Amino acid sequence: MGLPDERYLRPRFWVALALSLPVLVLAMGEMIAPVFFHRFAPRLLAWSQFVLTTPVFFWSGAPFLRRWWISIRDRDTNMFTLTVTGTGAAYFYSTVALLLSQSFPDVFRGPHGVPLYFEAVAAITTIVLLGQILEQRAHARTDLAIRALVNLAPAIAHRIGSNGQEADVSVEAVKLGDVLRVRPGESIPVDGAVLDGASSVNESMLTGEADLVEKTAGSPVSAGTLNTNGTFTLRADRIGRDTLLAQIVRLVEQAQESEAPIARLADRVSAVFVPIVLGIAALTFAAWTLFGPAPGWIYGLINAVAVLIIACPCALGLATPVAIVTAIGRGAQAGVLVKDAAALERLAGAHTLLIDKTGTLTAGQPRVVAVTTAEGFSEPHVLALAAAAESSSEHPLARAIVTAARERGLVVPAATEFAAEPGLGVRARVDGRSVVIGRDPQEIGAIATATLVAITVDGRATGTLALADTIKPTTPAAIRELQRLGLRVIMVTGDREQTAQAVATELGLDGHHAAVTPARKQELVREYRARDGGVAFAGDGLNDAPALAAADVGIAMGTGTDVAMHSAGLVLVKGDLTALVRAVHLSRATLANIKQNLFFAFAYNSLGLPIAAGLLYPLTGWLLNPMLAGAAMSLSSISVVTNALRLRSTKL
Repeated sequence: MGLPDERYLRPRFWVALALSLPVLVLAMGEMIAPVFFHRFAPRLLAWSQFVLTTPVFFWSGAPFLRRWWISIRDRDTNMFTLTVTGTGAAYFYSTVALLLSQSFPDVFRGPHGVPLYFEAVAAITTIVLLGQILEQRAHARTDLAIRALVNLAPAIAHRIGSNGQEADVSVEAVKLGDVLRVRPGESIPVDGAVLDGASSVNESMLTGEADLVEKTAGSPVSAGTLNTNGTFTLRADRIGRDTLLAQIVRLVEQAQESEAPIARLADRVSAVFVPIVLGIAALTFAAWTLFGPAPGWIYGLINAVAVLIIACPCALGLATPVAIVTAIGRGAQAGVLVKDAAALERLAGAHTLLIDKTGTLTAGQPRVVAVTTAEGFSEPHVLALAAAAESSSEHPLARAIVTAARERGLVVPAATEFAAEPGLGVRARVDGRSVVIGRDPQEIGAIATATLVAITVDGRATGTLALADTIKPTTPAAIRELQRLGLRVIMVTGDREQTAQAVATELGLDGHHAAVTPARKQELVREYRARDGGVAFAGDGLNDAPALAAADVGIAMGTGTDVAMHSAGLVLVKGDLTALVRAVHLSRATLANIKQNLFFAFAYNSLGLPIAAGLLYPLTGWLLNPMLAGAAMSLSSISVVTNALRLRSTKL
């Protein structure tokens, strides 16, 4: 059973914070401002702490009390078992000490009477609430990712009736076999096949590739993909929950639901520590009852409670949250946004990095990488003619050609009579000459990843442009460093095998998978996890969302889609893989810091257990000294905070 969401926890946290601060001031008033606090009767200060702490323990801490009961009922001890057992013992002990202080033996009295621990109860409850809110915020990203995916499909479809009349209907009203019209700039409402017309469709949500896909009669189309420059009709073959888009949504939902809970270090330690502490408390009560001075059972009860109190480390609630919050701030400075605090822990244990190609390893946009010309034509002339003819087109390849001409400082003449023919190319008149541009089916030398565009002027072949999605300048060095850190880097792409092989070879990757669907990407995540352990997935597109959600750590490019960023636990702000290297260093430093914090959280308190149990009483007459208990709690908290703050200066 998980905790409620952040909307439920947040008001409880603010109430706890507002009440805990004055409790801390009242409890430490003698040390902070002794002259001022001497004006008040100790009993008044004690009752004030009781009144302020009670709603914190019972109302703000209600979710933890329920988790504590479940852990006891199911015999599944965890962090909540330890914290609530300790805070509960501290609260009820302090309440009894407040009400029946005269019944306590003198050996348990301090300078101001029987010591109270209300401030520990309030502080621990508030801190643990903060940690849980940080965790719940991460889970909220699931809903955002799913909503963004659902919004890809239009709400309205243009249905053509048997009489040829066109009418707008809701997508939910579309039936199998209906004929629908899709206009330029609209998203396709359902899965189907083109009946009439032609267009170029942006299918990056499925493949991750920027190139538009030409659609003519008989071509399959998918819901949520974007029609760009043509009009066509389609037959509805799959609707509602059967569309490919709906299947992607379900994959994301299932991945989030099936995600294993974080194996918390605090829970693992608590699973061993709690039974030991409870056993020591029981033995303490029995030993004092049987062998202690009269009244033995009172000594036994008080010392058993003392064991539970000192075993509850205030710093346990700080150990993970303070380290995580510090790491989040350090990551932001390094261009790494941490959306899921647990992602930092899981990234440290990842062995395999599955990584998308387009927009992640590469720039995600085609660029002109080569120009070949026929005799009598120069490269600048051919490029300028091509840019003029393509200047009115919105096709990604057209924009790349125009950009290349501008980057080279070429004068691009004006074009007239522009016409785009989906699937064929464009034609226009430039300086009185007929210029036609279309795909060239030939290969081009050593550039295996290139798309070729042929230019014809007045019916004569004049040149060819090679366009390719180039590898980001920082990618090669980042890949080498990730491999040096022990990660196997495997490329997973929707692109063709020839292109994937060329990129994998150039970057020296440990493997690749080409022509994969969104569902297959998710399957690969699960296969590698089953075989190799922890898996991280890095991507930027809609088609990466299921894999990002299913991976132990989803890493999205900040230059990618909103769906990808909602599905991921980490976001690389500039879409630069050098930030991923920094994220790996940060995750490992954070995990090491949390382990150190847990040691500090338990060490001081564990050392105090023998004194709390009364083992030294026969030799020294010592029982649990209030100053010792306070020192143990203070030292552990100070050690944890100081150690966590070291992350701010961690070299990444």
